[in-house]
Amino acid sequence: MGENFNIIHFLKSAVATGASDEHLKVGHPPYIRKNGFIKKTNMPPLTKEELDSAILEIAPTAIRDEILTLCDVDFMYEIKGCSRFRVNYNRQLGQPGLVIRNISYNIPQLKDLELPDILHSFVEYQNGIILVTGPTGSGKSTTIASLINQINMTSSKHIITIEDPIEYVFGCKKSIVSQRQVAVDTKSFSDGIKYALRQDPDVIFIGEIRDKETMEAALKASETGHLVLSTLHTNDAVQTINRIVNMFEESNRYLIRKQLSETLRATIAQKLIYSEKEQKRYPACEIMVVTSTIKDYINKDNTDEIYELLRDNTIDNMISMNTSLAILTDKGFISQEEALENSNDEPELEKIFRGVYQGTKAYYE
Repeated sequence: MGENFNIIHFLKSAVATGASDEHLKVGHPPYIRKNGFIKKTNMPPLTKEELDSAILEIAPTAIRDEILTLCDVDFMYEIKGCSRFRVNYNRQLGQPGLVIRNISYNIPQLKDLELPDILHSFVEYQNGIILVTGPTGSGKSTTIASLINQINMTSSKHIITIEDPIEYVFGCKKSIVSQRQVAVDTKSFSDGIKYALRQDPDVIFIGEIRDKETMEAALKASETGHLVLSTLHTNDAVQTINRIVNMFEESNRYLIRKQLSETLRATIAQKLIYSEKEQKRYPACEIMVVTSTIKDYINKDNTDEIYELLRDNTIDNMISMNTSLAILTDKGFISQEEALENSNDEPELEKIFRGVYQGTKAYYE
């Protein structure tokens, strides 16, 4: 390959093929991720010199002189007219590496994401917390961006985003959107939220809740009349509640449960399911809407009861992950085998397929 590896050409061709991520490692050909699967390209292995050169080509000016001596750095890069990229520079076995996520300019509308219609009502909340959860690469950022975009297009509000780094870029439509990057525009997530409260916000988006300080700031913002949107790396509603409560010392957990029961409005837990037939991925999701019953369960630390409520899909527009998988199957988007592979409770999903439980197609209609 010699001097021929050109990071810009490579990224442009990866975007053109529909890749979501790129992985560059010394001694290996470049890899791409498409539809959730890692694929090796037929390009020659990368040398350290080529990777160093690629990193220097795309690194922000502020850290270009020192980046090759650092260990872990996240930054954004943009190829005009092609895409934005969230770049993670890392080191492994002493060698440099890049993991790159493609961030489209186009923010999809909620109706285009094959998500339940109940999400449209979430953007009408005036205060409280809405959490979108799921593993890395499950579409959390896209769902949140669509929710923010919906508010931006339909309401006259001030939306502040606090991100690390900034991913989707929003133009001001009916709302004003202010986007702040941690370590560039504000010191930390918790600082960003604290100062956002003095910037006349209606909606605050926190890129990710990683620690107790950020959670405390988010709870405070939601208690003082703001709608807070954020993400967590948890797989379902019960895990989400437990993760938040367990961020705090045991002596404070009763108060946190009380605070959370008053401020949490909904959780959306997502997975992206690959359809062999359609050659694309579809989102399956568990949606918990915080009703008076669920408030009571959070308060009394009876979170396991929430699973039972979610299974009873006739109330309050809630939906379990298995029901969501069954609906995707019923619509012909995914096969029963693909649904079962992605289920956390296969025996229950098999019962749904046998008609033991009633389906709830109405949520998607």
